[in-house]
Amino acid sequence: MQELDILLTRYVDECFSRASIEEQEAFMRLLDTQDTLLYAYCLGQQRPPDQVAALIERITAYRSGSG
Repeated sequence: MQELDILLTRYVDECFSRASIEEQEAFMRLLDTQDTLLYAYCLGQQRPPDQVAALIERITAYRSGSG
């Protein structure tokens, strides 16, 4: 899924290095999520688990380039 790759790459390039260790670890765990499910989280089609909901919000802030 190219759109998902772009979204995640933008987050990594612009936020990952400044993120807390906890957020970095949550992001790494998020990468183990099936692409279609992760994409649904990012599009708001499915509610993400509470432990990654805030991270998904930060990632999706970059969907529109406004992050």
